[in-house]
Amino acid sequence: MEIIKDTLSLKQIQALFNKQKENQFKIANKPISERRKKLKQLKTAIEVTFKEEIRTALYNDFKKHASEVDLTEIYPIIGEIKYVLNHLKKWTNKKRVTTPIAFLGASSHIQYEPKGVCLIISPWNYPFSLTFGPLISAIAAGNTAILKPSEHTINSSQLINKIIKSIFSEDEVVVIEGAVETSKHLLSLPFNHIFFTGSPNVGKIVMAAAAKNLTSVTLELGGKSPTIIDETASIASTAKRIVWGKFINAGQICIAPDYIFVHKNKKEELLVALQKYLNIFYGDNINKSDAFPRIVNKLHTERIKNLIEDSKNKGAKIAFGGITSVDDKYVQPTIITNISLDADIMNQEIFGPVLPIISFKEIKEVINYVNSKEKPLALYIYSAKKAKVNHIIKNTRAGGTCVNSNDIHFFNSNLPFGGSNNSGIGKSHGFFGFQSFSNARSIYNQHLPGALEMLMPPYSNFKQKLIDLTIKWF
Repeated sequence: MEIIKDTLSLKQIQALFNKQKENQFKIANKPISERRKKLKQLKTAIEVTFKEEIRTALYNDFKKHASEVDLTEIYPIIGEIKYVLNHLKKWTNKKRVTTPIAFLGASSHIQYEPKGVCLIISPWNYPFSLTFGPLISAIAAGNTAILKPSEHTINSSQLINKIIKSIFSEDEVVVIEGAVETSKHLLSLPFNHIFFTGSPNVGKIVMAAAAKNLTSVTLELGGKSPTIIDETASIASTAKRIVWGKFINAGQICIAPDYIFVHKNKKEELLVALQKYLNIFYGDNINKSDAFPRIVNKLHTERIKNLIEDSKNKGAKIAFGGITSVDDKYVQPTIITNISLDADIMNQEIFGPVLPIISFKEIKEVINYVNSKEKPLALYIYSAKKAKVNHIIKNTRAGGTCVNSNDIHFFNSNLPFGGSNNSGIGKSHGFFGFQSFSNARSIYNQHLPGALEMLMPPYSNFKQKLIDLTIKWF
């Protein structure tokens, strides 16, 4: 398994951090037009200059089809940049707020200011969109940033470095490549904000390190995202959307439907429809399909293979698929039924092309099961009944939800993206990403002598009456 090695010492990393720390106010105080200029340069780099190299890098890392690259890596970046460019002036303007009459003679407003020097640690599953997405927010807010892409996608990480160097100087944005030791070095530094995308277990490590410097964090984590299909759902459209959302990127996506609860009266119809769309999307010989990517490395392939074997050993049945090849980093899209809830696959994030199907009779049992687990990053509901949808939403908790769809909420920059508790802390995308990298600074301006000055010491019976009136009426 080829990965990027640790090459920079803590001293070298500290030097890069210091460059950005010294430059942060210069960057912050540049006109908004400079931020827009950098975002436009990044847009051109992704959309035009490096587009073919991005496709090649992702093919070399995952054997990913160019169309899938365009849809899931390039489109989210370009869409986010366009959205930010259209709204940045409004976000950075002063936000006038009401000043209570008790403070007559004053005015108040909110000014969003950059947090400062930021660290962005991105994952391997979508190396470009999950690196440049938060970077777009960091630039929009006026920060400097150090990027740490994944060591597991060596081709993509090296290209990310090349793209950044073509636009930014080291004291503004810089990429530091490396593995675990590099991450440890970075996390020891007093960043003003850390944006991490990855697993809940590593997220806890990041948060613990950030706490030592009281650094704010945005943690985009994962977990097991349930999908609920009731007896009113249209199975044909449901199956098509689930097959796309689950098996795109070979299931290596944090918001993929992790497991399905389907009403017992719809289970068999669903199984037939899922297999139908797998054949439509990827053909009879999926191993030969250029539309189906590979797992990132042999270690993860072995992990997914073991999840399948464990579920079979505990009584599960393979309804479709089940073929794996560790050497080829291939796991066939697999549908499993008769799952034991004690199986490892029901207690670990799958992060691969394996889909457990569980039937239910009463929605209450589904809600109880979902609520017995950690809050998911996403929860998907397929139903034709608005009342049933609302009942599930009101009685569960999740970072985000799609109704009669899955995964798509990630692409809408108007929606906050992120988890809750074990599935994440903080939100990203659009204004919510801008907020994450900003401090909402409150500014109070006293223009004239205020009534408060009449209530300052020394106190008297008269002043006490004024205080009483203030409390009661103002």
